[in-house]
Amino acid sequence: MSLAPRAVLVHRTTEYEELVARHGTHGQAAFFLSSRGRDIEEVAARHRRTRRALAEVTAAVPLTWRQTRVERADLDRFLFAPEDVVVVVGQDGLVANVAKYLAGQPVVGIDTDPGRNPGVLVRHRPSDAAGLLAGAGREADELTMVEVVADDTQRLVALNEIYLGAAGHRTARYRLGLEDDGGVVEAQASSGVLVGTGTGATGWIRSVWQDRRASLRLPSPTEDRLLWFVREAWPSPATGTSLVAGELAAAARLRLTVESERLIAFGDGMETDALELTWGQTAEIGVCERRLRLVG
Repeated sequence: MSLAPRAVLVHRTTEYEELVARHGTHGQAAFFLSSRGRDIEEVAARHRRTRRALAEVTAAVPLTWRQTRVERADLDRFLFAPEDVVVVVGQDGLVANVAKYLAGQPVVGIDTDPGRNPGVLVRHRPSDAAGLLAGAGREADELTMVEVVADDTQRLVALNEIYLGAAGHRTARYRLGLEDDGGVVEAQASSGVLVGTGTGATGWIRSVWQDRRASLRLPSPTEDRLLWFVREAWPSPATGTSLVAGELAAAARLRLTVESERLIAFGDGMETDALELTWGQTAEIGVCERRLRLVG
């Protein structure tokens, strides 16, 4: 007998809850904001909308299903099961936060604050939840993801982009090359390397692409193609700037060998969940075989 599906509702602590936790009471939080020219009602209203959305989605879960909730901070300790249907209730970034922990489970994105969120990944309203859950997984977009794999088997997966460089604002030193580029390798000193997907092309990667006025075509979210950029490469007698941008097809890999005491790699802006690389280590970045199944 197969298990009934389990709805996993992913949410995050609201700004209002964080403020009250930090200042102790609603009144003290309100005083803190008012002293800086802000009204707590704006934050409290968003909190109420989020809680109403979460309650509405919870009520829409079929009675024959199991269900549970997980807060964003607990994702790295939560065990997802093959039969799960993941319902992200919040912002686009929350879908990216959960993506790397999944292995093919369908994801339904519910926008708690339409008009404030772009709605690229949280595409639906709370009132749509019942119908979406009834057909979850039947029609889903297979979004491309990016991965970095180190020579000591460390591995990190991301939905939008992976950044590899020095922690803080220090210069990253490394040797960069492409597997299929005839062995051409360049020593570089820069602010790091950014490799992104078509989903990430709505965020950080697009920002760099626009700044460079790059002729490279941005990939679509389902396309097996990545773009990569070196940020602020520094020319010197020992370092070059000829390999600063490009694209990676499905089988291609960007290879980076560390020549700094310590570099890190993190995905989707989550620097607290990073790989650490030391002098002489090599990391390869490319398209991940895993996909995010996002219910359209």
